[in-house]
Amino acid sequence: MWVPLHAVCLRSQRVCRLSVAAAVSQCFRHRDASVSHFSLLAGLSAQTCKALVYRTHGDPSRVVQLEGVALPSLGAKDVLVKVLAAPINPSDINMIQGTYAILPDLPAVGGNEGVAQVVEVGSQVKSLKAGDWVIPKDAGLGTWRTQAVLPEDDVISVPNDIPLVSAATLGVNPCTAFRMLSDFEDLNPGDSVIQNAANSGVGQAVIQIAAARGINTINVIRDRPEFTELSDKLKAIGASHVIKEEALRKHEIKELFKTCPKPKLALNGVGGKSATELLRHLQIGGSMVTYGGMSKQPVTVPVVRGKLHLPFLQSFTLDRRGACSVSVRVVLTLFSHLLDTAKRFPNIMNSHFKVQMFFFSFMLYVYMCFLLLLLFLECSYFQRCEGSRILGNTVEERSLSWYVGMEFQIV
Repeated sequence: MWVPLHAVCLRSQRVCRLSVAAAVSQCFRHRDASVSHFSLLAGLSAQTCKALVYRTHGDPSRVVQLEGVALPSLGAKDVLVKVLAAPINPSDINMIQGTYAILPDLPAVGGNEGVAQVVEVGSQVKSLKAGDWVIPKDAGLGTWRTQAVLPEDDVISVPNDIPLVSAATLGVNPCTAFRMLSDFEDLNPGDSVIQNAANSGVGQAVIQIAAARGINTINVIRDRPEFTELSDKLKAIGASHVIKEEALRKHEIKELFKTCPKPKLALNGVGGKSATELLRHLQIGGSMVTYGGMSKQPVTVPVVRGKLHLPFLQSFTLDRRGACSVSVRVVLTLFSHLLDTAKRFPNIMNSHFKVQMFFFSFMLYVYMCFLLLLLFLECSYFQRCEGSRILGNTVEERSLSWYVGMEFQIV
């Protein structure tokens, strides 16, 4: 039975993903224990392959069809590959639905990540040979297929002695984790990072990379019957602390910070209240990076210890317009939160606070004008996120953000 690789299952997308999984299971079968449910259909010719194709955007369970696809002839700089493993990632679903930041031309083959084995190479191919394992270099390549003819430059060679599942997911989650730990805060051994969705693919990669660098991780997961078992699993791969979401609002977290420094960095893959709780426990001046929104709830900003923390969240995507619209929505949400705070606490509406409100309103206006200017002039500030590349591979989790903390003293 097909089991999706991605550890995080968005509740609202679960039916879609399982429907796609059922279709994928027709394309990939069991062959032996070493390749599990990813094995190829036997007996396919070199001229045709089977692929999961969508010709319009919509519900994956309706628009994705298993089809026979003709393979182009092998060019001098092309390689013929057979796909060994192709997981299902939320970004795959979003791309089919038409809601992702980048979209391939239609009709398209589903799947953004996976691992394939080179079967044949063109006469001018220098970097690859038959038997090599390769992964896609960029998103939208279409990995839900049994075979493909691809330009040599569209794939990256990876070792063929690593686990198949690891190779299939190498191009997304580990790269996302690495860049988030490297790009936003200067983390040194002994520092701390807090993250929700710690049992997700990205979360587990964060744990392992952080452990290798001597960085403490405070890992937040939802309560469940198998919590102890999952906690032990995460600690076995390097997690420093594993706590339930409820613990973020209890005395337990205060006890934890007696032996562990407050985190400089928070990694948010959930949004909503979970992200708010992460913000509460950051060091002053710390950063929260948002790479997902499984709860489909906005990030709200807490009032902590008499100070209103006003973070500016700037999302990077490969699409400039998507980045700008997200930024404007976030800033408007923060401004709405500030006004709501003033209504709830009328006694703080003194002259000092009014000056702060005027200052913030003016800065909001300037900031939005700046974003619109960047959008229409297509400024290089919103160029394709080269920071999302590692070893030539584009990270799929593209909604990396930074947090610049501002504090307004409430008197």
